[in-house]
Parts: sequence; C-alpha cells; structure tokens
Amino acid sequence: MAKPLTDTTRRLRARSLGLVAYGEIGSSLIFALGIVALWADALTPWVLLAVGLLVLVVTLSYAEGAAAMPEAGGAATFVRRAFSDPLGFVTGWALFLDYLVVIALTALFVPHYLGGAFGWDGITARPWDAVVGIAVIAALAVVRRIRRIRLYAVAVVMAGVAVVAQLSLAILGFALVWRSDALTVGVDLGTTPSWSSIVVALSLATLAYTGLETITNFAAEVREPGRTMPRTLFLGIGAVVVLNVAVSMVGVSAYPVQPSPGAPDGVAGGLSTEWLQAPLLGIATAIGDELPGGGAWFEAAIGVSEALILVTVMATAMAGGERLAYAMARYDMLPHAFARPERGASPTGAATLAAAVIAPVLIVLADSVGDGARFLAGLYSFGVLIAMTAAQLAVVRLRAREPDLPRPFRVPGNIPWRGVPIPVVPVIGALLTAVLWGTSLLTHGGALIAGPVWLALGVVVYLVSRRAGGKTLLGRATPAVPDLVAAPEQEMRTILVPLKLSNVGEEVLATAMKLAAEREAAVHVLCVVKVPLAQPLDAVSGDDEDRAREALDEVREIAEEHGVELRVRVVRARSLSEAIIAEAQDLAADVIVLGSAPRWRSHKRFFSPTVDEVLRGAPCEVMVVTYPEGVLPDDEGS
Repeated sequence: MAKPLTDTTRRLRARSLGLVAYGEIGSSLIFALGIVALWADALTPWVLLAVGLLVLVVTLSYAEGAAAMPEAGGAATFVRRAFSDPLGFVTGWALFLDYLVVIALTALFVPHYLGGAFGWDGITARPWDAVVGIAVIAALAVVRRIRRIRLYAVAVVMAGVAVVAQLSLAILGFALVWRSDALTVGVDLGTTPSWSSIVVALSLATLAYTGLETITNFAAEVREPGRTMPRTLFLGIGAVVVLNVAVSMVGVSAYPVQPSPGAPDGVAGGLSTEWLQAPLLGIATAIGDELPGGGAWFEAAIGVSEALILVTVMATAMAGGERLAYAMARYDMLPHAFARPERGASPTGAATLAAAVIAPVLIVLADSVGDGARFLAGLYSFGVLIAMTAAQLAVVRLRAREPDLPRPFRVPGNIPWRGVPIPVVPVIGALLTAVLWGTSLLTHGGALIAGPVWLALGVVVYLVSRRAGGKTLLGRATPAVPDLVAAPEQEMRTILVPLKLSNVGEEVLATAMKLAAEREAAVHVLCVVKVPLAQPLDAVSGDDEDRAREALDEVREIAEEHGVELRVRVVRARSLSEAIIAEAQDLAADVIVLGSAPRWRSHKRFFSPTVDEVLRGAPCEVMVVTYPEGVLPDDEGS
C-alpha cells in the first residue's frame, strides 16, 4: 500500500500547522517543568524564558531550511546537503535518539498523571510506573501497526486541549495561588541556585521545547511552506514561551523552595520533589485546594487531559521518527527496511518496531540508575543540542555552497563575506547551543556515557547501510525521484491508477496522489482481479478479491487524510491491460499512472507486457513510473 511518508500532498494550512506546532512544543512542559525546577529553583520561569528565546533564534534557521528544502528529515536533511552524508547521518542519528527519549519520557509520566488524578498510588511507584509506561508504548505500537492513526486530526484536538488546560492553570493560578514575592523567595544568586545549577538548568530546559523537528518534518506537506512555516513556527513557539513562563510562575508560587538535603543546591520546591513526574497535576492540586468546595474535579480533569496529551505526543514522536528514518534510508543512511512499510501492515514498519523496542530499553536503563527522568532529560539535551547547532551551521554553509537555492524565507541580519550574505543570527545561535551542549555533556553522567555509546552504535549502522546500498562511506547518495512534469497546457481532472499490491505499486500510488494534489485532480484507483479462463467472471470471490478490497479501504483512509479526492473500484477481468483501457475510456481519464519494475530491463522488452499493451491502446496519456535497479527491495511489479 502507498505510504504517507512519501511526498504525496501539500495539505496542511497555516492554521492547522500552527495548532499542531503549539500542541507538539507546548505539551513538553507536562514533563519538563519539574526537571527544570530541580536545578533552577525559583528562577525556573526565567530559565524557561531564556531558552525559549534561544529556541526562537534557532527557529529562524529551521524556517529558512524547511522553506528551501521542504522534505522530511529536518536538521539531518539540511546538514547532509550543506556538508556531507556522514555528518547528515550523525545529526539524524542524534535526532532519532531524541524521538526515542521523548517516547520513553512521556510513557514514564503517563502513570503518574493518571495515578495522581485518581489516587492509584500503585502505578506511580517504582518499578510499576516503568511497567505501565512500557505497556503504553507496546499498546500504541500495536495500534499503529494494525490501523493507521489519523494523527493530524488527533494532534489538532489535543493541541486545543493543551491550550485550554494550560490557560486554565495560568489564569486560575494567578487568581488563587500567585504570590508577588514568589520569584525571589529562597534566591541567593550563585548559591541557591548555584551558577553550575543554572547552566545545567539551561541545557535541560531544551526539553520544554521538544517538537521543533517534528513540525519541520511537515514541510513537505504544507501549502506554501515559504510563508506558512516561518509564520506558524514563530506564532506557535511564541505562544508556548508565554504560557510556559506563566504556568511556571504559578508553579513556583504554589511550591516555593524549601531546604531539601537531597537537592542539587540543598533547596527544592514541591514541583521538583513530590510532583517531579506530574508537575502540572501538582499545580492543579494547589489550585484545587483554593477552589470553593474543593477541586477534586479540576485535578481529575487536568490529570486525564495531560495523560491523553502525553499519549498523543508519544504517537507523534513515533511518526516523527518514521519520517526521519524514511528520509535517512532514502539516502542509504539507514537500511532500506526503514524506507517503506511492510506489505500488509499499516504504513509504519521498521521505525515503529525500533521505537517499540529501544524506548522501553531506555526506560529500564533510566530506572536502573535511579533518577529516570533526569537521566532521560540529560540524554535528550545531548541529542537536540547537536541537531540545533548543526542545523544553524548548515544554513550558513548553504548560503555559500548553494547561493542560487530558492529561499522563500531568509534569516534576516546578513553581513556580506566574499560576495555571500552570511546570516549573523545562526552563527550566534550555533555558538550558544554548542556551549550548552558542552555543559550538558560534562554535567550529566548519563549523557556523557550513553550519548557517545549511541553515536558509536550509529557508526556501525551507517557502515552496514552504506555497504548494503552499494555506496561509499563518504559518497553522496541520490534517491530516485519520478518525473511528474506534464505538458503545461494539459488540464488534468481524473487520474487513473491501476492498483498493484507490490513495492512498485506503493510508489505509483504515492506519485499519483502527489500529482493529483498539484493539479487538484481526482484519483480513480482500479483494482483488477484477474479471473482464469476456466472460471466464469462472476465466480465466487476468492482471496485475491478480499485482499484487494482490504487494500482499497486503506487507500481511502490515506487519501482522506491527504485531502485527495478518491474513487475506487474492483473489477474482474481476463486481461489486466484490457480492463485498464476500458476503465480509462469509461472515465474519460486524462492520464493513467502505471509502474514498471526494474526486472523487465533484463528482458528484450523495456516494460512489462501489461504496460506495453496499455501504452499502445490507451485513449489518454500514460505516465510510467520506473526505478533504477536496486532502489526497491525487490523487482516485483507491473
């Protein structure tokens, strides 16, 4: 079946992307607030503000890169194009670690929010919180493999829930628990918190702004990415910064710092102790205590809503990992299994399976060291700061390497150097994120050990992938891209796609959907069940027809999600080519999109007999999608 990871349509509008951006990035406070407060104490709002402003600076580079290269991969794509495939792989491999960490963290926090909301203390204690978290990951992976989740609709709804929840906490918190001296109680700058703790908090605060890479990966599916990406990224992240600061102010007021021998600087508030793994529920509890008649209902509502948001973040992190893995596998940076779904399964596959295995391993590892959330947060900052630094340097490098690259959006503030306008902001931003990365590496024991181990494992994966793809270690891999150019004067209303249950068939359908989106045409999918001469055409349906109808059901879901008008039909015929030609005549189709497998090139004919016959007898234009030898895992197809 056609996979949504292939560039199929540009269907996301600015409003939808803005909501998704807020939901993806704003939801991070659910699990980041307590971890940051552990090191920043009463200065938590200012640390979140400072890192939020830095993320906005980084966003400028992501906006330019995504608008100029609207394809999956994010920073890995920028770096690969600006420098080399090996550096692009290192960036992507670090980002893949971040997706896994986010999955593990959200899974660990789900039982704490649910258990705290309903008084289920059993699932919040070690090791049962880890057990429940692993079970949630496994269940979500199974659901994604059995049935495709419409993440866009879910993400938009959950973004709305996140906005309502955090606005409620901010408004009610300022009305009921805010104290004017909250940001100064217990503060002795340089001592509580110490300068080293502030630096650690700054690096960990990047955890409060996860999701930038996931949103960038939507560039290939955004209408007018040059305008939409910069505007929605800034609006979404700007709103996140404001609400993060407001909610953290309420949290610091509700739980002022007190002496705590086990804390980094000897003091800590309730957010970083009792409510470390459910900080927003802790704020809801403090607000509920001030509500007339008690606020048990408010606590339950916040706990349940935040748990649902965490599961959504987990699902979108899986999807982001799939997109990243797909982009890397296309350039032989990962095995080809990551570049396409398994036949008969939903369009996930190897990346989801990897996440379902590795994320629980991270949970077990974090649980074994005794400070799970802090260990994972340090590991996340290790990966994300590599990506942020590399992405900004890549944007600067591309200005000199590809000066003619169309850039619908450019980072402002340029200085001419050797005839090239060099943006100053990414240079400063890269320096700052590199410094934070260095502090993250030196101050988090988990990141110092686990981070380099992960990179070393990546070297092995890269070498194996390159060898399997027949590419040199330092060479540049170029994926096959089908030519979608049609005559400028051609008006296209109906595209006929004969559905083939094969790897070529997957690519053909994805190509047809992209073409339909560009031309605002309808796609008519025809599934031909070939009936042997020994049987009547109206014989009882067999397994082939049942599989065809199941495949068409999945095609309908993908087309609906991608905003493509779709019609489907199953016919029984003696000849595939005759059925396709007859259908094209009945529909008055403007073009037929077919696929041809590489294996036919070893025969005397270039195309298969079916394709050849359709080319000779079709009443309209025919587009044949073909690929070089070795691009697809096997050579089956029309």
